[in-house]
Amino acid sequence: MGFRICLLAMVLAPALCGAQDTTRQLQEVKVTDKKNNNFGHLYQVDGMKIAAGKKTEVIYVDKLTVNKATNNTRQVYAKVAGLNIFENDGSGLQLSIGGRGLDPNRTSNFNVRQNGYDISADALGYPESYYTPPAEALKRIEIIKGAASLQFGTQFGGLLNFEMKQPEDNGKPLVIESRQTAGSFGFLGSYNSVAGTRGKLSYFAYVHYKQGNGWRPNSRFESFNAYADLHYHLNEKHMIGIEFSHLNYLAKQPGGLDDAMFRDDPRQSNRSRNWFAVDWNLLDLEWAYQIAPRTKLQTRVFGLIASRNAIGFRDNRVSIIDPGGPRDLIKGSFRNLTLESRFLHSYTIGRKNMNLLVGVRAYKGYSEARQGNVNNGAGPDFSFGQNEADELTSDYRYPNYNYSAFAEQIIRINDQWNITPGIRVEHIRTEADGRYFQRIYDQRDSLVFTKENAEKKSRPRSFVIGGVGSSYKFKNGMELYGNISQNYRSVTFNDIRLTNASFEIDPDITDEKGWSADLGLRGGIKDKIRFDVSVFQLYYGNRIGEVDAPKGAYVIRRRGNLGAARIMGLESLIEADLLKLMGRTADSWSSTIYSNLALTHSEWLESPRPDVIGKQLEYVPAVNWKGGLQLGYRQFKLTYQVSHLSDQFTDASNSVAALPSAVNGLVPAYTLMDLSLGWSWRWLSVEGSVNNLANVKYFTRRATGYPGPGIIPGEGRSFYLTVGFKSL
Repeated sequence: MGFRICLLAMVLAPALCGAQDTTRQLQEVKVTDKKNNNFGHLYQVDGMKIAAGKKTEVIYVDKLTVNKATNNTRQVYAKVAGLNIFENDGSGLQLSIGGRGLDPNRTSNFNVRQNGYDISADALGYPESYYTPPAEALKRIEIIKGAASLQFGTQFGGLLNFEMKQPEDNGKPLVIESRQTAGSFGFLGSYNSVAGTRGKLSYFAYVHYKQGNGWRPNSRFESFNAYADLHYHLNEKHMIGIEFSHLNYLAKQPGGLDDAMFRDDPRQSNRSRNWFAVDWNLLDLEWAYQIAPRTKLQTRVFGLIASRNAIGFRDNRVSIIDPGGPRDLIKGSFRNLTLESRFLHSYTIGRKNMNLLVGVRAYKGYSEARQGNVNNGAGPDFSFGQNEADELTSDYRYPNYNYSAFAEQIIRINDQWNITPGIRVEHIRTEADGRYFQRIYDQRDSLVFTKENAEKKSRPRSFVIGGVGSSYKFKNGMELYGNISQNYRSVTFNDIRLTNASFEIDPDITDEKGWSADLGLRGGIKDKIRFDVSVFQLYYGNRIGEVDAPKGAYVIRRRGNLGAARIMGLESLIEADLLKLMGRTADSWSSTIYSNLALTHSEWLESPRPDVIGKQLEYVPAVNWKGGLQLGYRQFKLTYQVSHLSDQFTDASNSVAALPSAVNGLVPAYTLMDLSLGWSWRWLSVEGSVNNLANVKYFTRRATGYPGPGIIPGEGRSFYLTVGFKSL
């Protein structure tokens, strides 16, 4: 508690004692980066967030020469250190990234936002992201590693924020952009947008459609995404804005494979009745108030109305051919409303500039989840029959409440050194109200016993987390930075109750707690080399994991708190300008080579399961390397990339031999190559890409549920061509 009180005093006292705002407003100056860098870092104060002393990464998506049409994750995020990626399919419908020992599934360990507001189903109770904006609509992607817990939420992963394109500064009332893509396996994509500024009003809107048949049988998809924002400047001090996002998609899922099936033919599928559908609607209202030249207030109200439905045959023995008959149906609906307000104030003490950020958040969510066995054919019918009571296996409602306040303060000791303490106060109340059924059938599949179990749970808890960061800028421009912050992850709705044939859940499961720390050096050498090299450590208490466990005559997969774990390692990104290294300059040519290397060690430190202690964590490759070459000649650009990940375990007991369900076992090391080309001339652009250039047979995950269970193969070699135009 003393540590937290000290932090609070460090954060707030400088703003309250002896501070005088002696500033005067100057004429606005716009700074433009003329270099074609597609990767960088956040400023110490960036928009309405403080990033001083933190491990930050920014992808300038509009400057990338990669396959944007399919949201190809390993290409778009190629320079983000240490990311582990699940590849569910080649459509790019869902983003699944993790890092530092965190589960990549649907990016559930990051606080995922769009233009600063939440887009996941429930930031604490169900933090899975079924909606991902198309890369073609993005200006940049911002990532703040674990130290983002104090400003944006307590997740171990940190912040992932998608920043949409905005009208250009040329003041044109209408700019039109259109990109049309065709590719392998029947892929068709169409992105079309309008943007402009007229007086005090600015706007941006797009529609995005894509469809495809998939690399494997039984894997077609169709997706429609639309977005619009309007921002109106009432005067020099007040701005109001509204944003709306809609996503609807339907995907047929080919299911998982066991190890023998994968070795025999990774393209095969024995699931012809598995479907997945998502409907996502986001609304954001914003008010920005420039109270004074160095004082800002931003208040937003945002909400979500969404659903995700899945149906299919999901037997634990994935080699069993679907015999027809009943299918497993999971229906989920999500509604939430959030108010978040941020106050940013810059002031001086003596001649030193200080920055204070404080904020509050109030959240109310309500989710429903129903699961059962239905016999309704082979198509995408996500409805229960007339005898719903006989089909249900579980029926739950999940009210969720969250109230929090936070503060961070940049204290500048001198022109080179600053310290940034922060604190966050949280109150969470997670509730579950529902019922689940126990049924026993005889060998003829006739019901011989049924029991309905009512269940009602409420878990209120309040806590305080803190952290501190610091950075020192040398005279040559290099920056030494470091931070340590506490983290917290609430148990999710799935942790409270989920009926799933693949695993069972410990009823005593509790929240996860821990901390993360970074120490790094970033900068450049004579405009020839840019780098960011850091070491990190993450302590994970009460970590939730999965192990094989005996149950009667069977071995099942059990999920619960397995103990404390430690992940530590090195993350590095080094980029070099080849021409400048050779002492040459050429206006027509550009050449960059980069290496993104993460070396990670993970270990279970303690556990009630003796067979877990000392083992590696799930989905933590010891070596995660991405390297590439970027060439440019006038209007031509080329990007060549190599990705390599070493072996990974998929459960805490480090099973190697796979069971018939194939949800446990090794994910073997793999190396992939991708190639992208681009050409532009005035209003016209042409882009092409080849994914998995060497046609490597690989997989990135063993799924416990949808889109499996079992091995989900990565796609083989594929080709894509995009033609676009943008009005001048």
